[in-house]
Amino acid sequence: MVASDRDQIPGRPHREESPMQDILTMLNTLHRPRLMMRAARIGAEDYRRAVQLPRLLGYGVLPRHGAALLKLMEIEADLEQQRKASDAGYNLVRHIDVLIAMVAEARVLRAAQQAPAPVT
Repeated sequence: MVASDRDQIPGRPHREESPMQDILTMLNTLHRPRLMMRAARIGAEDYRRAVQLPRLLGYGVLPRHGAALLKLMEIEADLEQQRKASDAGYNLVRHIDVLIAMVAEARVLRAAQQAPAPVT
């Protein structure tokens, strides 16, 4: 029996993971100050996607949850770099707003993954 090329790649999972699972896995590896994450979790309770997401990503058609989360993660990574570098242009309030949106969007993705598949 011959192994497939994919089975020969070290560190690669045997089963395919969904792109949404990869996004959520990337989120789980983020480490931010506890107070910032606590504020983000509290703020996510009152998150209104139609109001807050355009302010963070720009106005226009709202992207799907996964695409929005990826863009938010890019923005947050830049803000985190500024925070760590003590950049004078760093905006803590914007950073918390982005974290709030990330937490809320991730909650929607997790809920969608846990929902049973529709029977057709």
